[in-house]
Amino acid sequence: MALPNCPKCNSEYTYEDGSLLICPECAHEWSLDAEADQSEDEKVIKDANGNVLQDGDTVTVIKDLKVKGSSLVVKIGTKVKNIRLVDGDHDIDCKIDGIGAMKLKSEFVKKM
Repeated sequence: MALPNCPKCNSEYTYEDGSLLICPECAHEWSLDAEADQSEDEKVIKDANGNVLQDGDTVTVIKDLKVKGSSLVVKIGTKVKNIRLVDGDHDIDCKIDGIGAMKLKSEFVKKM
């Protein structure tokens, strides 16, 4: 049986140590069972408090955020309804009343 490459650094030199697989290049350890259960396509996005976010959730902004390219500011406590999760650095796509469509980082919101 060929061992899988390291999920962290993609090294081919992984080895077994009991029930764990270990990468000698980056020292990442993982379970073969966990690898079978977890799909790389499923990325879990969490808010500032560690709550898991999903499409359609309502969140609140926890910090004043300057809107790049304009003089507008998204104030602390702004309620954002019906968010959509996307890939990338700014992982929330939403529409804010009075400002319009924009992207937010999940670390600056909390789930309601």
